[in-house]
Amino acid sequence: MVHVLSLLALASVFALATALPVNMGLLAFVAAFLLAALSGLPADDVLGAFPGDTFVLVVGITLLFGVAKVNGTIDLVVAASLRLVRGKRWAVTWLMFALSAVLMSLGSVLAAGMLAPIAMPIAARYRIKPLLMALMLLHGMASTAFSPITVYGAFTTRVVGEAGFAVDPLLLFAVPFGLNVLIATLLWALLGRRPSEVDQGTGGPGTVAAPPVAAVPDVRVTPMRAVTLTGMVALLVAGVLGVDVGIAALVIGTALLLASPFGHASSFDHVSWNAVVLVCGMLTCMAVLERNGTLDLLGDAAAALGSPALAALLLCLAVGVVSAFGSSIGTLGIGLPLAFPLLEQGQLGAAGVVVALAFCSTVVDISPFSTNGVIVLAQAQVADKRRFQRRMLAYCGLVVVGAPLLAWSTAVLPGSL
Repeated sequence: MVHVLSLLALASVFALATALPVNMGLLAFVAAFLLAALSGLPADDVLGAFPGDTFVLVVGITLLFGVAKVNGTIDLVVAASLRLVRGKRWAVTWLMFALSAVLMSLGSVLAAGMLAPIAMPIAARYRIKPLLMALMLLHGMASTAFSPITVYGAFTTRVVGEAGFAVDPLLLFAVPFGLNVLIATLLWALLGRRPSEVDQGTGGPGTVAAPPVAAVPDVRVTPMRAVTLTGMVALLVAGVLGVDVGIAALVIGTALLLASPFGHASSFDHVSWNAVVLVCGMLTCMAVLERNGTLDLLGDAAAALGSPALAALLLCLAVGVVSAFGSSIGTLGIGLPLAFPLLEQGQLGAAGVVVALAFCSTVVDISPFSTNGVIVLAQAQVADKRRFQRRMLAYCGLVVVGAPLLAWSTAVLPGSL
């Protein structure tokens, strides 16, 4: 009975957080305490399950990126990159993909959203199909989501390591990167070879008058910006060398704050507190489900299918569907623990399953229901926003089905043969 209630509680957390503007992590904390009481577990066990290392990780990385945003380091990177292109459609399109990827790799979970106010008007001016530009931004962000110094990358490596499995951080980064680049290349081949059929600069019938594209801002290199950029590179190196990314980011971010405390007073406004509550709440709830035997029950159910590879495919599909309408990192926080009992059977390669789940949880951020997707949709220079949203949603449907099959066939299936 406790196991049934645990699964119902987990489903309720997702349903309520999707339907209502309530943080999923907050609901998960409440569910953790209620389920602990029903399972006969003391409240101290729930408090002891709080992932303090993950708290430091998310706060440290988002704080460092907040400092970089406040002191203009991010603007410096964007302005320098924009000067590299001179109106060439293919160059502009791939530059925005690359910029989104770079910003995400440095720790910005809103990389695509940050670039959308720049990229979507540029798409209108240079007759780049708005859907193509939107998807290039979103796939660029997803391509580097598992950089060693992002919340996603460090979180996945830590959770998997604590469960007793080993996944090479370079592999975790490379596979989602390669698959997203492949998808972006196909998108460019289908949508990018010809300019948009609508002449968006003439103002004729059925057209959208393109807003003027602002000149590239003159952002100069200052000592503080140079030091901040150096700190970000140092964090990347530290992550590759196996140094705790959360602690390193917190140390670097704090050092930058001390170097210019009054200039960075608003940096804490950029700390993703919603993500902190969400991830910590979900991990705490999953710890309770592990202790009351619910995860073992799910593992037994997966084993009863008779095919671990099939069970992994179903899990990838479930992660893709749920993440398209919810939080990617929250979904990953549930999907990984659900996969561990399956991996303990020894018939599947742990690295392949983890990489596949990682890819499936983030590639669906092209959904118009995701935070970045909503911002990109809002900035699109199109005559009919609803039609544009439907096109994004239709593409998302293809990805929700196709991405798990792609990840499963390339990362999971070879390790099961």
